[in-house]
Amino acid sequence: MRNLKLFERFKSTQIHAFTSSQDSPSTSTNGSSSSSPRMNFLRHPKPTSKSFSRSLLPHGFPTTDLLEPPLDSNLKPIDLVESLSNLYRRIESSSESETSMLYLEQYTVLRSLGDAKLLRRCLLNARRHAVDVPCKVVLSAWLRFERREHELVGVESMDCNGFAIECPKSSLSRGCDLNLVNEHCKCCEEEEIKVSIADEFSGLDEESDFSFCVGLEKAKCVRSRIASLSRPFEAMLYGSFVESRASEIDFSENGISVEAMVALNIYSRLKRVDLFRVETVFELLGLATKFCCDDLKSACESRLASSITDLDKALTFVDYALEERAELLLSACLQVFLRELPQSLYSSKVMRLFCSSEAKEGLSFLGSECLFMLYYFLSQVGMEERLSAEAMLVLLERTREFARANWQKAVALHQMGCVLFERKDYKAAQFHFRLASSLGHVYSLAGVSRTEYKQGKTYSAYKLMNYLISKHKPRGWMYQERSLYNVGDDEKLKDLATATELDPTLTFPYKYRAVMKFERKQVKEAFEEVDRLIQFKLTPDCLELRAWLFLAVGDKESCLRDIRAVLTLEPKYVVFGGRMRGDLVEALTAQCSEVDCWVKLYDRWSAVDDVGSLGVVHQMLQNDPSKNFLRFRQSLLLLRLNCQGAAMRCLRMAWNLAASEAERLVYEGWLLYDMSYVDEALTKAEKAISIQRSFEAFFLKAYVLAEKNLDPDESSYVAQVLEEALKCPSDGLRKGQALNNLGSIYIDCSMLDQAETAYKNALEIKHTRAHQGLARVYFLKNQRKEACEEMTKLINKAFSKAAAYEKRSEYCEREKAKEDLDMATTLDPLRTYPYRYRAAVLMDDQRETEAVEELSKAIAFRPELQTLHLRAAFHEATGKLSLAAQDCEAALCLDPNHTETLHLYSRSKDQASSIDNTIAGLD
Repeated sequence: MRNLKLFERFKSTQIHAFTSSQDSPSTSTNGSSSSSPRMNFLRHPKPTSKSFSRSLLPHGFPTTDLLEPPLDSNLKPIDLVESLSNLYRRIESSSESETSMLYLEQYTVLRSLGDAKLLRRCLLNARRHAVDVPCKVVLSAWLRFERREHELVGVESMDCNGFAIECPKSSLSRGCDLNLVNEHCKCCEEEEIKVSIADEFSGLDEESDFSFCVGLEKAKCVRSRIASLSRPFEAMLYGSFVESRASEIDFSENGISVEAMVALNIYSRLKRVDLFRVETVFELLGLATKFCCDDLKSACESRLASSITDLDKALTFVDYALEERAELLLSACLQVFLRELPQSLYSSKVMRLFCSSEAKEGLSFLGSECLFMLYYFLSQVGMEERLSAEAMLVLLERTREFARANWQKAVALHQMGCVLFERKDYKAAQFHFRLASSLGHVYSLAGVSRTEYKQGKTYSAYKLMNYLISKHKPRGWMYQERSLYNVGDDEKLKDLATATELDPTLTFPYKYRAVMKFERKQVKEAFEEVDRLIQFKLTPDCLELRAWLFLAVGDKESCLRDIRAVLTLEPKYVVFGGRMRGDLVEALTAQCSEVDCWVKLYDRWSAVDDVGSLGVVHQMLQNDPSKNFLRFRQSLLLLRLNCQGAAMRCLRMAWNLAASEAERLVYEGWLLYDMSYVDEALTKAEKAISIQRSFEAFFLKAYVLAEKNLDPDESSYVAQVLEEALKCPSDGLRKGQALNNLGSIYIDCSMLDQAETAYKNALEIKHTRAHQGLARVYFLKNQRKEACEEMTKLINKAFSKAAAYEKRSEYCEREKAKEDLDMATTLDPLRTYPYRYRAAVLMDDQRETEAVEELSKAIAFRPELQTLHLRAAFHEATGKLSLAAQDCEAALCLDPNHTETLHLYSRSKDQASSIDNTIAGLD
């Protein structure tokens, strides 16, 4: 229960299966015709004998000749550990004005890892350290967009979600508050009335001693109070000007109404502008600007800013804000535009504001740092929304223009290269990739080589990748890229094998090998290749490729299962390039009996076939979309498959379709839990229970409580909550999950007999994963053999076996454990525990170099905190203190509060300092 981690919001690149064959390298052009900014991966093949399944697939099967990996639009440091280490040191030594931008740089560097929680932490820190109002507005809106709050029905863009760090009102206050992250917003609370109404308006009783005249009307004022508003007024009323001796001063030629002058009089006495109409406040703002009344200007801006609550008002006020260079007012307008994203990107008026040359000049007074943040945010949203290439290029060009640091320029130039590459404007793309690489972004040279290839210069592309491999420590993407330019299948496969070995997260090598084997009529081997990939990295394009294979061999049922899983991950995904066969469309939309669906779901669930379960749940929701509890089931499956973004989308959909307040509170609680707001999630669960006792509400409460690392007494309370959940109406699948979690809590409470009963009850209703918990119970009872046998049962039953092999290794002898962990790595190379175990064994055998190399393999593609910490400890043990410190710094960049790493870091630095002092003493 505690080990379930919410990984990054799921992203994928849509396969564009059908593009013109003229896009092949030998016949490519440098035209600028617009095309979808999605990266092309599978293209419509020319007629070829390789597509031997033409009768089954009228739209064509992908061929190796036309396969290409997408270019990654994120920054990819050549040495991520070194980059993270450097960032940590700079953050620790930065000034207050620098820190926010450094956290945004950290966000940019870590995007390629795809850990949504880690990225949110970076944005939270950037917002927490932001000082200027425009920067705070951008970062608050960015946090809101990352949570996809715009997808929630009934939540308006300017609504406060209760947390100060994202509150639209707190974003408009100056200065930074480092305690903001977990603070609740007080914007909805009524302000205490500190003075009586009589005292509040007492200033109006003061007798006037002169008047401003506007035409025939007069506004009576107090000379001393008006003079106190600014130096120009003071000079006018008490200086050597004729107005200083006049009892009436003509203001008719100043273009201001008598109503505004009356308002000026009231403000000079009460220091309030909230009593006036917005139009009057506009006039006062102009007057304040003209006569340098700073306090009045600030008060007017605040009043106007608070009135900007929708897009129409923002569009009305923004021109004035630009003309008057009113920072706060402009920030309020920008806040509405940004919190309305992505919808506001499709407003011609909003895009004109961001993209026109006039707006660029008008916005310049906000400063380059703020404007870089603004356009960087807009360009990232635009890329996710597949905005037109023309608009994207303008936004990215603005990002580049306001960039100051090399990393800022590099990310803008690299992404411009990616957009131009998609437009098939290869010369322009190459130019931008070269500029990005000249700023130190080595990965942009992959873009350079790809554009060379597209222009028919295959040998030039090959030489460039050879140069990279020889100059730098080889990375998986280098060999993957070079494989495109190799002549002969053997060389291609050799490079792809090396790419997979260095970085198993790369999906292209698996896809290429699968298609090649299918072309060679090695059908079984083709399926094995793509199955292996899907076991540990589930993406829509991988599932689509397998669906293609199933269709080619006539297995329509399996094809439909994978298509349903694709549409669960990404509902708008264009399967088979939009050319799906009619019989498939009909089968996808056909109704299935509820009984048959439940039988299928129990079968797939008990087989630990998460993809199969996804397909069945999708079909059940298609039959009856009102069954929200299935969306919760769907979200759990997606979390297990590390598809956090899709899981959260399921929960948002469940929120939107909730039939009652209690149901909505449960889904709101899960969303809050995802943002690490544990206490707030618990509050939602308890409120839902107070309205209606339900399995889902009790399950949420138990889950959240279990995350709080409770002591045994409190853990027993969690067990009681789960027992209450089991008393509520539910299906066997959910009860199996609850029983499994109950067993885990009983283990925490050292109630092993009760835990054994809970796990066995779960197994009776086909919750196969309970074998793992039962094995744990046997192990704690010193029944090691029974524990191992229980895990063997899970391995025999489960479709996904990697986790089971890893867990069984804990109960086996050393050699058998190593075999199991090797198998776990084979099935899922992204699991890092096997690497750490093998490294520890090597270290115990005093094979220090090999131990470090084993850890380095995992760190190269997945630099996790625990792996970095362990390698740092190994470096310390072998006296390589500078490397130990570097690994500690990289780990602390991921989690600056990790106690063990902080201690190791301090110890390494102290030892290094002691050695330096000793050497200095010898000198």
